[in-house]
Amino acid sequence: MKEVVIVNKVNIRLLVAAAATLLLLVLAGCSAPAQQAAPAEQGEQAAPASAEGSAPAAQTASGEKVLILGLYQEPELLNPLIRTQTAANLVAGFVEEGLVDVDPDGEYYPVLAKEVPSVENGLVSEDGLTVRYNLLEDVVWSDGEPFTCDDVLFTWEVAVNPDSGAVNTTGFDKIASITCEDDHTAVVQFSEFYAPFKDIFTFVLPRHATGDPAQMQEWEFNWNPIGTGPFKLESWTSGDSLVFVANENYRGQPDKPHLDKLIVRIIPSREVGKALITSGEIHFLWDLTEADVPEFRDNPDITVNSAPGPGTERLVLNLADPTLDATDDPLNNPHPLLGDLRVRQAIQYGIDKQFIVDELLYGATTVGVSELSLGWAKCDIPPSEYNPDKARALLEEAGFIDQDGDGIRECHGCLYAEEGTPLRLKYQTTSGNQLREESQQLILEMMADIGIEFYIENVPSSELFGSWASGAFRKHGQFDVLMYTTSDSIDPHSQMDGYFHKDKMPTEANGGNGFNYSRWVNDIASEAIDRAGASPDPAVRKENYQIACEQIAAELPHIYLYDRAEIHLTRSNVKGYQVNVWSPHDQSWNAADWDIE
Repeated sequence: MKEVVIVNKVNIRLLVAAAATLLLLVLAGCSAPAQQAAPAEQGEQAAPASAEGSAPAAQTASGEKVLILGLYQEPELLNPLIRTQTAANLVAGFVEEGLVDVDPDGEYYPVLAKEVPSVENGLVSEDGLTVRYNLLEDVVWSDGEPFTCDDVLFTWEVAVNPDSGAVNTTGFDKIASITCEDDHTAVVQFSEFYAPFKDIFTFVLPRHATGDPAQMQEWEFNWNPIGTGPFKLESWTSGDSLVFVANENYRGQPDKPHLDKLIVRIIPSREVGKALITSGEIHFLWDLTEADVPEFRDNPDITVNSAPGPGTERLVLNLADPTLDATDDPLNNPHPLLGDLRVRQAIQYGIDKQFIVDELLYGATTVGVSELSLGWAKCDIPPSEYNPDKARALLEEAGFIDQDGDGIRECHGCLYAEEGTPLRLKYQTTSGNQLREESQQLILEMMADIGIEFYIENVPSSELFGSWASGAFRKHGQFDVLMYTTSDSIDPHSQMDGYFHKDKMPTEANGGNGFNYSRWVNDIASEAIDRAGASPDPAVRKENYQIACEQIAAELPHIYLYDRAEIHLTRSNVKGYQVNVWSPHDQSWNAADWDIE
């Protein structure tokens, strides 16, 4: 078991500042070697590393335009029906396209379809049950094979195949049939009205380059995808880099993409990335925090790209017995400690969320209150109260008392745990994230103040957000408390359904489908989510999402900490990039337009 040292609140900032200073000194002063770039092609000399503070080299000796993006979370895989990492969405977006996408203003626009279907343009029937997609002609996959309606049909077939292990079938399961009238016309027939139908085909799988749907977990495509996007994957060296080159079969050629090569460099942490973009060794640094902005705001060589985002950092609490593998009956197999609502309420009362925002984020964001914090369906939920006295009283009432005087409460007449069991919970997030590590230290102290021991066992992103087939503990329900950010899209239904519907717990029976990792069962919320997805009226949908948000706030499968903005850094010579908080492909949504001077 890992030992955790609880640091005094005042000392945390000092320790972090000292560590950051030491890191910069090591990187800048000790001239540590940069990560090795992908080998240059025969007869071509790779561009030399740039000097500290100068603009990074944008072209090779042969005139190629090369952009290097720093990513502190390595994807586990890139298949859209299996992946669960935001970092994987970003990386896959260089290769992958769907029928439609969403722009920074939250408006749908056509990609592989000629237009976005609607009742007004005659592509959606009056009852909403039939949707017609007119597909672009003369589009080919990166291997030269034609893109046709059969690929759209295949995508649906894989998603609903019970043996495929698709992680999220929301929307696909509402489709009764897909008919290909010809190679470039797909007619989607729904079994019932499904309001967010435009969110279903934000990706398409190539039938010819994948395999048997029942064997999807083993497809080579998962790690070497074929797409219709502006780039194609040339190489993936685990722990080092993914190298993308311009797709010669992209329909935008020869004008787009503007870049010849895009290197995703895997870095150990956000803090290392900050040093690398400052010294000019990378051009783009993904996923900064509000606390990082002052450091770069006045740097003329770096652009801070930011926008309010729908994501919220939260604690995900496991309500089921973590010793069982993906139980489908959490009500009869509750978590021995977190199964009691009073314990979950005490945890929330014991967290001073505003202090975390002020201390770690310089007051530059807001306290988290609900799953839907931005957009047309935003929920109206009041901030939680910080009240350690109420927390202690709830724990006493729940039968958790510190009888041995060691500062940690034990079960004495509690609902589910054995007599004498200490109130001790494993607390996990992604490694290499300084803000999260600082947050953990503060929350550890706050929990200790009310007699709960949190202990830390952080893991790499690919392990925390791993797939069902890989045995990832989040998917299999073998954890106590997780901390990370997740966010909804412009239509929040997939997020609400996937994370909070009682039927979306990953289990053996459903092949790991769904994101209800808390294994929360709430009929009122599930029925409200169903009503929201089945109504064409935005007011009715918003009303039902509000009901679901209220149930979440009452029963606390998640505890929301603070809202997150989308913040990314680029060198000043990077052009064409736009922050997008709504695209399913994260920040790579318009990679064809990226350029470098």
